[in-house]
Amino acid sequence: MKLQIGPLPAGLYLVATPIGTARDITLRALDILGSADVLAAEDTRTLRRLMDIHGLDLGGRKIVAYHDHSDQAARDRILAAISDGKSVAYASEAGTPMIADPGFALVRDVNSHGLPVTSAPGPSAVITALTIAGLPTDRFLFAGFAPNTQAARRNFYREFANVPATLAVYESPKRVHKSLADMELAYGADRQMALCRELTKKFEEVIRGPIDQVRAQIADRTLKGEIVLCVDRNRETASAETLDEALNTAMATLSLKDAVSAVSDALGLPRRQVYQAALKLAKSP
Repeated sequence: MKLQIGPLPAGLYLVATPIGTARDITLRALDILGSADVLAAEDTRTLRRLMDIHGLDLGGRKIVAYHDHSDQAARDRILAAISDGKSVAYASEAGTPMIADPGFALVRDVNSHGLPVTSAPGPSAVITALTIAGLPTDRFLFAGFAPNTQAARRNFYREFANVPATLAVYESPKRVHKSLADMELAYGADRQMALCRELTKKFEEVIRGPIDQVRAQIADRTLKGEIVLCVDRNRETASAETLDEALNTAMATLSLKDAVSAVSDALGLPRRQVYQAALKLAKSP
């Protein structure tokens, strides 16, 4: 299929790049990388290698570095280029820009100046992990990277203990054993989870089960690669009063069946439990 390389209107173009397999890039992303006036990247070497793999010529263009340590001056140079009518493509090192990525300040500044921002969506480690983890995806909370220190990490996990959604966290292989220990302390040994690593790569692996069993499976292993930890919601968070209040509100405008479905999803409770509570309320005077 021929790439549609041609002039791009002025603006900032966020380009999602593969998290592993180089072929996991969209044709639109390749179009943008092939024709943008200016290329910016979290890691210039990674983007250059990706373009070489897909046969994209820089054509005299330079790749500008934009990463965690970039300052306002770096953003101002990109803003100036867009203001001068140029198209700027910004690519993360891997995955979708803005998702646990330094692009936030850049996009905020471009937006504040009333300049165009668009996204060429594509790979994302957190979304990939959620799709194969085997945990509910009707609601999820991406919490970014777990903190480095033990005290901060334990507080971090406790903060999300009763969130009515699947929790997704990025973790380093160097800290994953400690992180799982802190997770078990915060959520208990029986909470279901999935450890997903090396996603889309040759040695992709997903370990599913209660937290204590996942810990046991990796106890003697030194893991490699990027890791996403997905943890099920607390199935016992809602009190009887909270459940009744939610059902009364839902049943005021919905059928019993739809109210049960809505409340079950919202509170992360089994539908049978919610249905029985709804029947009890419906029969009460």
